[in-house]
Amino acid sequence: MTVLTIEELAEALGPGQAIAGLDLGTKTIGLAMSDLGRRFATPRPVIKREKFTIDAETLLAFATKEKVSAFVIGLPMNMDGSAGPRVQATRAFVRNMEQKTAIPFVYWDERLSTVAAERALLEMDVSRAKRAERIDSAAASFILQGALDRLSLLARSADDTEA
Repeated sequence: MTVLTIEELAEALGPGQAIAGLDLGTKTIGLAMSDLGRRFATPRPVIKREKFTIDAETLLAFATKEKVSAFVIGLPMNMDGSAGPRVQATRAFVRNMEQKTAIPFVYWDERLSTVAAERALLEMDVSRAKRAERIDSAAASFILQGALDRLSLLARSADDTEA
């Protein structure tokens, strides 16, 4: 497994390859999937965290079922741009996944993704109990959508350069 930049991922992906978004929490892992055209991110049910080996097996079973070509994982930077304990935990998770899969990971700055997800769920008038269930996958969807938008921009820039 490799950690790629979003630009490296843009070059590595072929047409029709879907990617997954991850929001790594202490109790759950929020999941989202792109469509095959990599235009839209759709939330999927969360993975309840247990211990790493079980979490990894569950995540890789999801990846096999959904034919995931890459993971975009939220990197929870502090608002001032510094890296705190949650960033270290996310990087450790990815390092541990390196032993288990060849699927590449891309780190994506997730500042305010949970805030945006919470706001979207409030606007949809989702109850507090349902918001708690859905927030991590909604955040994963925001993380993935940001990466998909960047991939689209990179593709348009490459097309403009070639023209």
